[in-house]
Amino acid sequence: MKDNNAPQMEEIVIPWWEDGETTSEVLKEPYFLTRGVKAFLNKIRSGLLFPLQQIDALTCHESLLNLLAWDRDIQRFAGEPLSLFRSRVKYAAINAKDAGSVAGFKRIFARLGVGIVDFKERQDPTEWDVCLIQLSDSDISMNTRLVQTLIRQYGRTCRRYRFQIVYPSTVTLAANGFHQTFALYSASL
Repeated sequence: MKDNNAPQMEEIVIPWWEDGETTSEVLKEPYFLTRGVKAFLNKIRSGLLFPLQQIDALTCHESLLNLLAWDRDIQRFAGEPLSLFRSRVKYAAINAKDAGSVAGFKRIFARLGVGIVDFKERQDPTEWDVCLIQLSDSDISMNTRLVQTLIRQYGRTCRRYRFQIVYPSTVTLAANGFHQTFALYSASL
């Protein structure tokens, strides 16, 4: 959590005749006293904000991050980078809310940097419980463990998930107009 959301300290305004710098060419005692009080109050403010900074999963200490992960039911898989683990812990509650819908499932993957090409439900009439997740080859190869973990954590229990590799390619299609007129002339005698 950054200090942006915390209330700012009020500016201490000292009258010009007591500030220690306006009426004299050399800095006097009130100037140093004012700066000392401001520094002391800033230290107190940062001390009060310290617990709030520890709740943020993106900036807290790693041992506290493990405690937050335990609280949010997130387990770190083998070889997971710390930055990815931090974002999984941060978005755990939002991801749990989004887990029930197709659009929510796409948002979960997008938050963690895996781009789903498409997510289809009930494609096969006989196996109606199969969900098809279409991913690009680079996404599935670089994030295999993450995708499996997300399916295990947020997937529906009554569904089976299958992956389909999609190779996106750019195709240029030009459309042109073709106009003609048709007329029928007849002569009669």
